[in-house]
Amino acid sequence: MSDDVNGEKAPAERDEERWKERGVMLRVFVYVFATHAFAGFVWLLFYVGQHAQK
Repeated sequence: MSDDVNGEKAPAERDEERWKERGVMLRVFVYVFATHAFAGFVWLLFYVGQHAQK
């Protein structure tokens, strides 16, 4: 409904879409980073446990 005759969106809507897109990209980056950090921590626990004095 907010599209003009040519099918283009209003400038405010384009800015809102860019903001949402940045939010999604930031969330993906954080999730990927957190997953790798957690996996690295688990790997570190296994490594330390394997080399512990028994």
